Amino acid sequence: MILAIDTSAGTAVAVVDRDGGVLAERSVAGTRRHAEVIGTLIEAVTAEAGVAARDLSAVVAGVGPGPFTGLRVGIVAARAYAFGAGVPCLAVGSHDAVAFERLSAQAGRSVSDAGGRLDSPLVVVTDARRREVAWTAWSGLDDDGLPVSVGGPALVVPALLDEATGASSTWPRTDPDDTVVSAGALGMLAERLFEHGRPFADAAPLYLREPDVTPAARPKTVSQ
Repeated sequence: MILAIDTSAGTAVAVVDRDGGVLAERSVAGTRRHAEVIGTLIEAVTAEAGVAARDLSAVVAGVGPGPFTGLRVGIVAARAYAFGAGVPCLAVGSHDAVAFERLSAQAGRSVSDAGGRLDSPLVVVTDARRREVAWTAWSGLDDDGLPVSVGGPALVVPALLDEATGASSTWPRTDPDDTVVSAGALGMLAERLFEHGRPFADAAPLYLREPDVTPAARPKTVSQ
């Protein structure tokens, strides 16, 4: 079983099982209360699923793309819980989870048992704040039921999204105002990646934007 956590948009937590599917899932849509609610959500889903830390095989963190402050809350929580439970902390892209959930549904299968190739393009678009959106383009599902990325992730202002996505500009898109990253989909995608021996995402958060604060080039001169 896996505990999955994503805070790239709202705050979402789930417990999933490869055979049993999504056992419990909770989410809060707000983008400014990640630290306040994440502990409560973890407690709620583990209690509903009847799962103790010792029952988990891994914890999965959604690594974005997403805004810096919110994204790091979920990643730190996942790493801390994994450390306490003595299990690995794995990384999965948040856009990957959205594509997996949407394309699996288009294939006429549930998120837990999607399989077989599906040529059905999709552009996942999420709110990146500061009047920008983050996008990733997918051509469909491969033979193992995993999303095939063909562009992004990258940042762009909404007016230039068509130009940025190029050939995929006419493909169906998610609405950045309504796109929710499901922790259940994140966890089930992790199960499928492990099942088929596929690599997980890099553990580093996917911010796409330079930090607001950078180290000074040299120490500041102090006058008396």
